[in-house]
Amino acid sequence: MSEKNEQGKRAARDRLVQQRERQRASERRRRTLIVTSAVVGVLALAAVVGVIAANSGGGKGEASGPAVAPSGATGKDSLVIQVGADGAPSTLTVWEDFRCPVCAQFEAAFRDPIHQLENSGQFKVEYHLATIIDGNLGGSGSLRAANAAACAQDAGEFSAYHDVLYRNQPQETVDAFGDNDKLIELSGKVPGLDTPDFRSCVNDGTHDGWVKKSNTAFQNGGFEGTPTVLLNGESIFPKKGNEPITVANLKKWVAEANKGKKPAAATPAPSGS
Repeated sequence: MSEKNEQGKRAARDRLVQQRERQRASERRRRTLIVTSAVVGVLALAAVVGVIAANSGGGKGEASGPAVAPSGATGKDSLVIQVGADGAPSTLTVWEDFRCPVCAQFEAAFRDPIHQLENSGQFKVEYHLATIIDGNLGGSGSLRAANAAACAQDAGEFSAYHDVLYRNQPQETVDAFGDNDKLIELSGKVPGLDTPDFRSCVNDGTHDGWVKKSNTAFQNGGFEGTPTVLLNGESIFPKKGNEPITVANLKKWVAEANKGKKPAAATPAPSGS
């Protein structure tokens, strides 16, 4: 009788241990789901905001001056600024506006993996600049920042300065980027960028016409908002098919696209802080 009681107690303890382990596993899955859903939810909400921004304002119209493309610009009408090696097997296309808070959220979440993938030759990134927030809210920060970024491209520092602008983006309703002095001040965060040539380019609006032409291409492209993010021409923001964009999914999608293809030679990381 005593042995049966002892066996019963052990069995009860084993069931209790198993039940507690199942509860802990369930709680871990629940926390993971909450965190993942929160990240995806923020980006999905951001995408909705981007759609509203794109559809509620027209931005600036056709360029009123000569469209002077920055050094090394590529693509149709030289409206693309490329980061990464020409021979990369895949292409990430990004349409963005430096005043767009959704773009800043995307950058904060995906900046590092994007640089890792471009620096290791897995893909090149083709940036297209738009000015929809200027059209929606007034001001000139989208245009002025895009021109300054094009000036940084002339100096070979687009990627680093691009990251600095997003890390220091003001509130959407504050047109701080409309001040050329602010844009020049931020160039000091990129070693060697703050030069007389860069300052003249920013203050003279050398690439204003080019930026406006790029924005017109955005308006005519049928895009829903910024950021618009495409991998080899397929939209991946805020999701690809039924899968939400996450760092893990981005890397997986790139690996799938590059299967059987050789990466390009590695490129140096941007120097901005």
